[in-house]
Amino acid sequence: MRNGDYTPSRLEAQNDAVNLLFNAKTQSNAENTVGLMTMAGKSPEVLVTLTTELGKILTALHKVKISERADISTGVQTAQLALKHRQNKNQRQRIIVFVGSPISEDEKSLVKLGKKLKKNNIAVDVINFGQDAENTSKLEAFISAVNSSDNSHLVTIPPGPHVLSDVLISSPILAGEDGAPLAGFSSGGAGGFEFGVDPNLDPELALALRISMEEERARQEALNGGGSSAPAAMAVDSAGQPSSESAPNVAEEGDDELAAALAMSMGQDVGSTDAMEEDEDDIAKAIALSMQSDGNAGTSAAQNVDFMTNLLGSLPGVDPNDPRFKDALSGAKKDSEGDSKKDEDKM
Repeated sequence: MRNGDYTPSRLEAQNDAVNLLFNAKTQSNAENTVGLMTMAGKSPEVLVTLTTELGKILTALHKVKISERADISTGVQTAQLALKHRQNKNQRQRIIVFVGSPISEDEKSLVKLGKKLKKNNIAVDVINFGQDAENTSKLEAFISAVNSSDNSHLVTIPPGPHVLSDVLISSPILAGEDGAPLAGFSSGGAGGFEFGVDPNLDPELALALRISMEEERARQEALNGGGSSAPAAMAVDSAGQPSSESAPNVAEEGDDELAAALAMSMGQDVGSTDAMEEDEDDIAKAIALSMQSDGNAGTSAAQNVDFMTNLLGSLPGVDPNDPRFKDALSGAKKDSEGDSKKDEDKM
């Protein structure tokens, strides 16, 4: 089981396949339960009784250690007893056996065991890997003895670069009772789901797999072509972010709002420039009216102009040198002088 002829090793590939089978069986029906046991060592050992909790299975898988030859006959009979004591008697019984080492039993004893399981309505699926040339004939005879209405299957997976769980996705072991693939699992193709996962059932897993694939593709392109991986990384976020071509337009649309926010932060109101100009016009008109209405005989036009200039200089935010103020003062001065001459002529 330490051999590396399966990625990454036989034991780790087997653990990954167990995880896949647990998810497939429990997701296909909420009442399905799965247990876990080992066949190697001094005697078979039940690690997890029938459960629907994935955490228990994963914890038990981490504790599995490579041991001596597996005793398939004793292990299958132990699994049969565990299924017999299930709480829901309406559940159909099935045993899935992983065989990754040479089988010590002869073909005759396996056939006898198969007939016994068939009598008790127990289906058996066998995953043969690692020693396929040596074990295939024995396992075929065993499956033929236990098979009833095509409810038992043998899947032989030869060594290669493929992943064990990926091969199982397209196998009849992962199919339902009607032979169709279980919901959320597919071998791909035109009618299958991407990565073999239905995004409607597990959108987070599907998104994580897609992002992982894009990152790996970008990394491979960077290694092969020596280019940057930025374009591929952008493709991952393209669904939720605007493209680089539309970015300048977005920035231009936000300039007005940004300018208004800056003006408010500096204590200014939007449109304060126009308001200031209107106020200055009103002040200039008021000055002209006051200069024209001034009827004191002892006050000259020049004195009035000087007085108003000093008054404007004392006001906050008012510039007495503004051309509009000067024009208003000079106009008022001329009008005042003209009135004075008219009064002298009358006298």
